[in-house]
Amino acid sequence: MSDSDDPTGTAPTSLSRTRYLAGGVAWLLTLQFFVLEAVSIARFGGYSRVDQAISDLGTALSPAAGLMNTSFVAQGVLIAVGAALLFPALVGLGGRLALVLLSAAAVGTVLVGLFPSDDGGATHTVGAILYLLGSGLGLIALAYSVRPRSEAVGTVLALLGLVGVIGTVFFGTGVTQFLGYGGMERLGAYVLPIGLAVAAVLLVRQGDDWQVALPEGADAPLTKRQRRELERAEAFDRARERDEALEAHARKQADGGDDDEPDEPFDEEAAWKTPRQR
Repeated sequence: MSDSDDPTGTAPTSLSRTRYLAGGVAWLLTLQFFVLEAVSIARFGGYSRVDQAISDLGTALSPAAGLMNTSFVAQGVLIAVGAALLFPALVGLGGRLALVLLSAAAVGTVLVGLFPSDDGGATHTVGAILYLLGSGLGLIALAYSVRPRSEAVGTVLALLGLVGVIGTVFFGTGVTQFLGYGGMERLGAYVLPIGLAVAAVLLVRQGDDWQVALPEGADAPLTKRQRRELERAEAFDRARERDEALEAHARKQADGGDDDEPDEPFDEEAAWKTPRQR
């Protein structure tokens, strides 16, 4: 189904398997951040995840500053590429908001990498704000866009997004006594690569298989779960109609039929059909 076939704007556009894979791999690779951050911390003697900001790993004081800043820039590129490739597969307003917010997060982390905190000034700060706000809010929007595919994954993404928003608000307002300055920042920052990896697995595994064509005149494709519910309802209708037809036939036979009307053979096959099928 194309966008032009869906006046409600709720149905995603079908994508090729290659595009699903490419977008999914891009989002899965955002997990590189945790690996390169760990390497940078290992080379930064005395660094504390609780007390120091992530950006400190990209300053001149960090032996692995180049590696960390490269990770920041690569992270932004991976987020943006994955969002651009997978956007047509996201549903409704949530998908459109997710694209905007995740793009903002991508731009933010690129700015953080290009303008380290020790000499980047306001540009670095703007980049950090864009990333943190885009992360939590972007995951919440992404949750709504994938919820028709999987309620479980949508719930996980929404919870991650909420945690990210809370961490960002506390970090931005200086409420850091619970986890420390660096710990609270990480609460807001870490959720995005985790959430994108979860969403990537869902999208790559399902592809377009989650969509099932609706009966004529419907507005949007059904999910497999909705199709199963519809099939169960139709099976119930068939059983009810069959039972009613059998009972009516049995009563007619017991009454000896109507002498004025010719006997009609009982069509058992028709009794199994729903009114819509007839």
